[in-house]
Amino acid sequence: MIPNTLTIAGVDPSGGAGILADIKTMSALGAYGTAVVAALTAQNTHAVTAISPIPPEFVVAQIDTLFADVRIDAVKIGMLGQKLVTRAVAERLAHWKPAHLVLDPVMVAKSGDHLLESAAITELRESLLPLATMLTPNLPEAGVLLGSSSVESVKEMRRVAEKLRRLLNDHGHRWVFLKGGHLPGDDTIDILHDGDRMIELPGRRIATRNTHGTGCTLSAALAALLPQVNDVPEAATRAKAYLVAAIARSGELSVGTGHGPVQHFHAWWPSPT
Repeated sequence: MIPNTLTIAGVDPSGGAGILADIKTMSALGAYGTAVVAALTAQNTHAVTAISPIPPEFVVAQIDTLFADVRIDAVKIGMLGQKLVTRAVAERLAHWKPAHLVLDPVMVAKSGDHLLESAAITELRESLLPLATMLTPNLPEAGVLLGSSSVESVKEMRRVAEKLRRLLNDHGHRWVFLKGGHLPGDDTIDILHDGDRMIELPGRRIATRNTHGTGCTLSAALAALLPQVNDVPEAATRAKAYLVAAIARSGELSVGTGHGPVQHFHAWWPSPT
């Protein structure tokens, strides 16, 4: 059965991040993508110039109307922007109880622009983290969630992954996918941890500026693959491999002059000759 997946996130008009990137990723990986718009941005490959919030009650209406009709097999949460939207999303997902809930705690865009108001961080930590079955922070986001300093080594990443796992609910099988892209050097090692197993996913940095939306793409890939692959480490390995290939093939696109998007359809579109 083709899984139905949902992204609850913001809109990036350039298509490199947010809902548009999520839908591309889910489609490329064999899932039917649906979306709930949680925020609007004016954004390109250089900057976020404006953010327009969506009223929480309308976010609730989108979620409830969708779930009332469509079987949702996995949910990915990205940019929520505001405290009240974060609370509303948490309340409705606690009601609908999706089997897979991938939480990408989006706080800052690749351009450095802030996407989550400071008042929403506590709300995210207290109301959404306990619902997540997979948490996918990068190292700066992990530092904000834990109130800790920056991480400089894989050894420190392991300790951070353990602390993050303790923020999740103890009930059921829940994972932390801690992304190591901000580590110094050329290695991009990610850590996958479920409170018991500590799995390293190795990687090497690719020399490119086209990294816009990489976090969105990875979390959407996980949401697409988790209902299809009955093994979380295998789904995580496939999701990372998909992202690495999308980054490696990003030079085939010509979108903007800043941090360009990755090539979500690298397995489907032929390489330019």
